[in-house]
Amino acid sequence: MKDFFLNVTRYPRYLIAFGLGVANSVFEPLAARGRNPVTAVALIGAAVSGTLSLALILRAMVTVQPVA
Repeated sequence: MKDFFLNVTRYPRYLIAFGLGVANSVFEPLAARGRNPVTAVALIGAAVSGTLSLALILRAMVTVQPVA
């Protein structure tokens, strides 16, 4: 039983390590491209647009519409 709980405690560490690895491989090239001012403005615009789109989609999915 001890081995079972030891194995279960490894999953959150794996998830955190995997998430940090993916974030590192995504944000490192973006940071390198962000040194050019034109590209930096485009990246900021894309990030704002993506965040706004995601927020509006999630709001539309979660909001309960009144029944007429």
